[in-house]
Amino acid sequence: MNNIDQYVYFKIEKFILLKGNCLDLLPFIEKESVATIFADPPYNLSNGGISCKAGKMVSVNKGDWDKSRGFEEDFKFTYEWIKKCKEILKPNGTIWISGTPHNIYQVGYALQSLGFHILNEITWFKPNAPPNLACRCFAHAHETLIWARKSKDTKHKFNYELMKKWNDKISPSGKQMRSVWYIPLTPQYEKKYGKHPTQKPEELLRRIIASSTDTGDLVVDPFNGSGTTGVVAHQLERKYIGIEMDENFLELTKKRILNVKKQTELNSY
Repeated sequence: MNNIDQYVYFKIEKFILLKGNCLDLLPFIEKESVATIFADPPYNLSNGGISCKAGKMVSVNKGDWDKSRGFEEDFKFTYEWIKKCKEILKPNGTIWISGTPHNIYQVGYALQSLGFHILNEITWFKPNAPPNLACRCFAHAHETLIWARKSKDTKHKFNYELMKKWNDKISPSGKQMRSVWYIPLTPQYEKKYGKHPTQKPEELLRRIIASSTDTGDLVVDPFNGSGTTGVVAHQLERKYIGIEMDENFLELTKKRILNVKKQTELNSY
């Protein structure tokens, strides 16, 4: 990393939070140094509609960062941040990107345009997903994850045997893990230090990081949000760099990682 210190918001051991826009900060990360990138980019869902949360009608608006700028501008942004991610991935590195129909097809097209080789399309099935209030289409009970490697000509990391040991209601332990993952929505105890409107459950990131990296590898999240990627990376003894523009979410991440460190120290006695 070169001249990145000016953007460091928080640093502890092998865990770094950078404050700023990922388009500006990704180039500061050393080229071909990252084993895996997980990205939970804006889905462009904040369109004034409604949704259901805890049995109540709520607005889908999450913030200006989640509003569509129109197809062309949305795709330009998607293409540019993925392009910058490719530059920092190791030759055998992989990227995971989450989405819904609102953005995932742009993501897939951008990946293929940039020469990535798509490995899997993972369906994250949410058994406790909220109902569809409009009753004009099927209830949205899943999100999509695209897993892709930097190049078709390289051999990527996949901890196959470890994933076979993982227990899932769809893929029980001892069987090959399927591309449909049964994971409930983020539990409340993972939100005790604050909430992020798109916070992912730790179990989702645990599978992603454990399957595609080894101890000591560097994991990067260009849309840090509540810091779940970093929390899990730290728990699994990986290095981490997260990029986030919102100071409130940086503070939330800081509280979460300090709690993880505290628990680790207590357990070591």
